[in-house]
Amino acid sequence: MAARSIASLSLSFGLVSIPVKVYTATESQSGVSFNLLHKGCGSRLKQQYICLREDVVVERSEMVKGYEFEKDHYVVFEPEELDALEAEARHTIDIVAFVPAGAIDPIYFDNAYYLGPDKRGAKPYALLTEAMRRTGTCALARWVWKGKQYMVQVRPGDDGLILQQLLYADEVRPMADLHVEKADVQPAELALAQQLIEQNSVGSYDPAAYADEEKARVLAAIDKKIAGKKITVTEQREATQGAEVIDLMEALRASVQQRKRAAGKTAAAPDAPKARKAARRATAPAPAPARRAAGKK
Repeated sequence: MAARSIASLSLSFGLVSIPVKVYTATESQSGVSFNLLHKGCGSRLKQQYICLREDVVVERSEMVKGYEFEKDHYVVFEPEELDALEAEARHTIDIVAFVPAGAIDPIYFDNAYYLGPDKRGAKPYALLTEAMRRTGTCALARWVWKGKQYMVQVRPGDDGLILQQLLYADEVRPMADLHVEKADVQPAELALAQQLIEQNSVGSYDPAAYADEEKARVLAAIDKKIAGKKITVTEQREATQGAEVIDLMEALRASVQQRKRAAGKTAAAPDAPKARKAARRATAPAPAPARRAAGKK
């Protein structure tokens, strides 16, 4: 099915304006959702809004939006006023600077979108994409979307431009608040840790190589339940939170050796059938004609 854009905008830098369309880049597939049912009859429940003052159910047609400017004091906005606020937003993505491609810490990354060229935008779109690729840069820009202004990163992907919403500084908690305890690291420990990292390193990340095993487990349990089987706890997992490593060096050595054994089995696996065939040939009896010839001597 063809992708459907969620907005038509202009990507501008300097005096250049590129007509683009915005597409959602991700969709959540994780987790299994359960519905709330009435325990007595099994019917599905629905949410309702209750007026706290009058204790009555309020229908959507009777709802308005308000902003709390003091405790329990609100200023109410009519639908046309909300539309006016939205209409004043500029339908542009305004590039304010270019920075090195890896200059933004991923902790600031929020939602991702694709940008595709709109009518008459293919040439400047391709030009900007290739220019950022060759200079190893990405763009910082401002984008107003659904009543909120975002700082965004625009970067070249394999097939076009990617727009990444960024969190503001006050939306990311400083890790210094954790007061992480400092510890001395011995050279021998560091060498073993580096060796373990090298043994488990891969050249790149392949998203297709990984699956949501927890989701698959839950769905399998649901299938059992649909088939009329009872779901039981088969293994009680021990809590490991806060567990202390008694001998760090020994744990590192054991991990390195375990990885070496696993790598050795993997390397030997393709030759195993040849080895088995050679062994069978070595222990097999001589061909019948040879045995008869030996008996004549």
